Amino acid sequence: MDFAHSPRVLALMEKLTDFMRDEVYPAEAAFEAALDAGPTRWQVPPLMEELKAKARAAGLWNLFLPDSEYGAGLTNVEYAPLCEVMGRSFIAPEVFNCNAPDTGNMEVLVRYGTEAQRREWLEPLLRGEIRSCFAMTEPDVASSDATNIQAQIRAEGDSYVLSGRKWFTSGAGDPRCKICIFMGRTDDSAPKHQQQSMILVPMDAPGVEVTRMLHVFGYDDAPHGHAEVMFNDVRVPKHHLLLGEGRGFEIAQGRLGPGRIHHTMRTIGMAERALELLCQRAASRVAFGRRLAEMGVNQQLIAECRIEIDQARLLTLNAAWKMDQAGNKAARSEIAQIKVVAPRMALRVIDRAIQIHGGAGVSQDTFLARAYAHIRTLRLADGPDEVHLAQVGRLELKRQLS
Repeated sequence: MDFAHSPRVLALMEKLTDFMRDEVYPAEAAFEAALDAGPTRWQVPPLMEELKAKARAAGLWNLFLPDSEYGAGLTNVEYAPLCEVMGRSFIAPEVFNCNAPDTGNMEVLVRYGTEAQRREWLEPLLRGEIRSCFAMTEPDVASSDATNIQAQIRAEGDSYVLSGRKWFTSGAGDPRCKICIFMGRTDDSAPKHQQQSMILVPMDAPGVEVTRMLHVFGYDDAPHGHAEVMFNDVRVPKHHLLLGEGRGFEIAQGRLGPGRIHHTMRTIGMAERALELLCQRAASRVAFGRRLAEMGVNQQLIAECRIEIDQARLLTLNAAWKMDQAGNKAARSEIAQIKVVAPRMALRVIDRAIQIHGGAGVSQDTFLARAYAHIRTLRLADGPDEVHLAQVGRLELKRQLS
């Protein structure tokens, strides 16, 4: 396999790295300060729109979409290193319009949406004018098994009526969130994986109620956030249905494959930044008459970080390459592997960085505590480790015993 990048990708990488250094990193503290200074944290500081305008003017926009009609036309292998660079900052993915869940939702609309759906919702998402959310997980069932989902989508005349309670609907707290992709049951008598459907729901539709914003280890992730949302007999036109009744699982699989590559590469970027901070701290602090970086135990943990990050990156590039060569279905095992490996690796690296920083590592003075909370959540998002490990095991048994 060949992970060598074209001159175009190398040029994008250089431009993106420079933009991060010159624009994004200096803006991080100001962005958080603007949130705290506003009348509510659930408002978008003008700084974000300024950064987005600069990124778009620089040609660093919608890089995630492989379809050249809408995005940059990059393969998964080509986009992966760019995604890693963006993952080094909490605000960067949105700056370049490459942020979840909008990336996954835009991919759904590109692949499965009608012309009318794309015109109404995809185009403003591509321009970064609105945001979106994805309502799948439910608090009353084990949503790691999506066949448990109980939300209902029932047909009434020329409409569908939706009812259900969703939570961790990421992005629903953003005042710019205008559209939701909702997953619910349309036919309980159909085969297990054909009972669910997905439908587009405007967030201002009567009956859509954001009941509360959930914290993640104490962080509110404003102005994006993770919401609990009630759908109280929400009526939407039938033409809002995606692909057709009973096609929800099919859409979910198409949506989650690339998204897991994106999550993993952003995770690797976050681990790289943590390692940089670790090394800088170790080189600048003296304890018991020696710099921390001169102590053998610390050199060993730095080496462990370097090895583990590189291993995770190569495993992710392998999954991206297989997706490009053979498709998402053929790369199921590789995708599941990276979903387990990358967050576990990043948690170890960030934890070591926290340890070297001492009290500062668990405070708001570095990004480490928030990074740890964020990455720990990824071991649940898009399926817990146990689900992915079970899939890898089943596929490996089939390969070995066939």
